[in-house]
Amino acid sequence: MSLNKYPAEPFRIKSVETVKMISREEREKVIKEAGYNTFLIKSDDVYIDLLTDSGTNAMSDRQWAGMMIGDESYAGSINFRHLEETVQDIFGFKHIVPTHQGRGAENLLSQIAIKQGQYVPGNMYFTTTRYHQERNGGIFVDIIRDEAHEAWMNIPFKGDIDLNKLQKLIDEKGAENIAYVCLAVTVNLAGGQPVSMKNMKEVRELTRRHGIRVFYDVTRCVENAYFIKEQEEGYTGKTIREIVHEMFSYADGCTMSGKKDCLVNIGGFLCMNDDDLFAEAKELVVAYEGMPSYGGMAGRDMEAMAIGLKESLQFEYIEHRVKQVRYLGDLLLKAGIPIIEPTGGHAIFLDARRFCPHLQQDRFPAQSLAANLYLESGVRSMERGIVSAGRNKYTGDHHRPKLETVRLTIPRRVYTYRHMDLVAEAVISLYKRRESIKGLRFVYEPKQLRFFTARFEETD
Repeated sequence: MSLNKYPAEPFRIKSVETVKMISREEREKVIKEAGYNTFLIKSDDVYIDLLTDSGTNAMSDRQWAGMMIGDESYAGSINFRHLEETVQDIFGFKHIVPTHQGRGAENLLSQIAIKQGQYVPGNMYFTTTRYHQERNGGIFVDIIRDEAHEAWMNIPFKGDIDLNKLQKLIDEKGAENIAYVCLAVTVNLAGGQPVSMKNMKEVRELTRRHGIRVFYDVTRCVENAYFIKEQEEGYTGKTIREIVHEMFSYADGCTMSGKKDCLVNIGGFLCMNDDDLFAEAKELVVAYEGMPSYGGMAGRDMEAMAIGLKESLQFEYIEHRVKQVRYLGDLLLKAGIPIIEPTGGHAIFLDARRFCPHLQQDRFPAQSLAANLYLESGVRSMERGIVSAGRNKYTGDHHRPKLETVRLTIPRRVYTYRHMDLVAEAVISLYKRRESIKGLRFVYEPKQLRFFTARFEETD
């Protein structure tokens, strides 16, 4: 094994959490009781948990030490000042509004920046983001490059916005009818695909000509910066910190879930440069989250977030992070397993369309594949396909995304390469008997964000 291709963990393990594997018979009972929804499985019935990388990070000794100096004052917490200074220094935005997690920031931004009937173009939807945009009267329009919808296509920067699509939307609807451009770095549902710095510059130039704001979803911005350093001309010699700072110089603000690249278990924030938007956000955060100096977080959480954000910029950390995910992807590709290519920064996405070609999309192949992977191995993953996409609120029909995937999401600083070996072995074993995977149908379907709590049963 090449140390450069798959670098060893840049940390030592100081504390351990014991996990266990329950029997297949027990797993059969568990998955049925969970309605074939991996979100409804109890964590102590899971062996390797790849449900999400959100809030599942292992914190460092410095972060834990920072927790002990948490200032839990209701207003004016010193930890907020540390977080504010850190974000302003690294991201370059003028204002920060803390929230309990990323969707809290999405809610605030959607309320203050969207007028009824306005369009919100973005590089592929994300579930909670689109929900808040639509709930506040916005109309989401996907303007990602076409290649992002092709799982098999291995090209760099599949997360880029298609400038022609954006220009066409402006020409047809009018710039005044576009609330803002929502640019995600990286693009989760496209497989964790990054956006190039060139594309960010071009989006900024186009929107500036039309007076349109650009807000980033920067949940995995450090991963995006790594891909720019690795793959984009002119950035090899720049630090991750320098790249992140330049990325944000082309935006008017951002939403952040600190539960990812900030290396913590809870928290988020909204940033902007506009003074008037900031004043509105500060008013709303009191109603929905908490005081503008804590926004739903404890002081200790804000301290850990400030420290974690700095740690995430360390090259050794992010190189190992991305390449551990790539290691799992390479194992699966070598075995002929269909996945989204190229490998992204936070997860491997199994292509359920090619994995289960015998199942029509209305039989929820990705949902069934995730359930069967748990049954096979005790590995918990999650569906990212027709179930996650939900229904069109005007027609009531399913949204039918071209990508029908199962996400194997790698928590940060939690698992080793041997864990990745076991996951690969489980997927390969299941692939050999993929014809036995049955379709599913709803027995309970929530009206909103159904993938979290829906229940299913198997069909013939």
